[in-house]
Amino acid sequence: MVNFAGMEFIFRFLPVFLILFYLVPRRFRETVLLLASLVFYAFGELTFLPLLMAAIVVNYLLGRKPHKKYVLITAIILDVLLLAVFKGLSITVDSSLLPLGISFYLFRMISYQADLLRGEIRDKPSFRDVALYFCMFPQVLSGPIMRYGEGEFDYPREYRLPNIEDGFKYFILGFGMKILLADRLVIVWNDIQNVGFASISTPMAWLGMAAYSLQLYFDFWGYSLMAAGIGMMAGFQFIQNFNHPYAARSVSDFYRRWHISLGSWFRDYVYIPMGGSRTGRGRLAVNLMAVWLLTGIWHGSGLNYVIWGTVLGILIVVEKLWIGKVLQRLPLIGNLYMLLVIPLTWVIFAIKDLGQLAIYLGRLFPFFGKAAGYINQRDYLNCLQDYGVLFIAGSLLCIPWVFDYYQKHKRNIATILSLLAIFWLSVYFVASQGGNPFVYLNF
Repeated sequence: MVNFAGMEFIFRFLPVFLILFYLVPRRFRETVLLLASLVFYAFGELTFLPLLMAAIVVNYLLGRKPHKKYVLITAIILDVLLLAVFKGLSITVDSSLLPLGISFYLFRMISYQADLLRGEIRDKPSFRDVALYFCMFPQVLSGPIMRYGEGEFDYPREYRLPNIEDGFKYFILGFGMKILLADRLVIVWNDIQNVGFASISTPMAWLGMAAYSLQLYFDFWGYSLMAAGIGMMAGFQFIQNFNHPYAARSVSDFYRRWHISLGSWFRDYVYIPMGGSRTGRGRLAVNLMAVWLLTGIWHGSGLNYVIWGTVLGILIVVEKLWIGKVLQRLPLIGNLYMLLVIPLTWVIFAIKDLGQLAIYLGRLFPFFGKAAGYINQRDYLNCLQDYGVLFIAGSLLCIPWVFDYYQKHKRNIATILSLLAIFWLSVYFVASQGGNPFVYLNF
């Protein structure tokens, strides 16, 4: 049931929750949401529910006296150590020892303590509000990482029908992106792995790179829209977690638009406390490299994640110190540069085996080396015949004006009918073929 795109969640959990949520008096709705969140987490990972509840209680108690800085700093250290311990156990012992959503709820706990320390949370929140912020089910698994102040827990929430309706629409859009695009495009990448990197043609290698890039994007953008939509159904504001990253003009610009809440978390709670960009060019480079190395390690245990984070850190340092302004002045060049570099870094992210990574890069750029094995020179034609429509649809949705057009016409009857068609077609695919878990559930 932890999968937003699963039939049990869509046709059982979510309707029952919404009915109960709107049947009870307003003063009890936060309580219903909190209880539903604990039930939701229990269905996904009952074994680690006590850990989540213990972390909630400890962080609440340690945050009760914001004027005692050493207490709040202790809470932050405990949260960081807890995350490090379980990340380490999942790497060195067994991946099943990584509790579901631990990174995202601990990141919220760290931000809560840091905001208390800075005085950004003035009043002493109630236990119910703090617990709800930490484990609210639309965000507990993979974010977005909402700040406590963004939840407006201390004020009466407005429940307006147009916002609830928009929440349903965002949920359907995300559902369609996940099932009709991400889960279909991942077949291309899986087929390439089954065939073997040494046996694909160069055009097929480029198609595979594009397929993985689009699959990753629509998987997580789809999840973010579904999570934001559920939040809107419960009276929260829409949280924008993606802002058309493939329209960016540089790698730096891409990551300001990609997984916005995670990027801003690393900026506000890691990069700026280290000194940010206020300490000279050399320290700026060190700070950026440290943040991106930490980002790579957070994403996974393989050496490829370290390389991925290091490469991105180097690119962003180069942009910050030398070529960033040039790329902004030449938007077409900047966008083409980003569209080449970002998918190449996703290849590093995707392939854990460094030997296989070298083979794939050899297929992308055959003049650097030759991969052994039989090569089907027409494989990319078969791929385009089977999946060309998905590549076109995915590419169009990366263009900002396409989504802007939806926003302007979202109340038209034609748009509503299209959303209904997307919903039931997605339901058909899930019911007949099943679905894949969201990518960021592994983090």
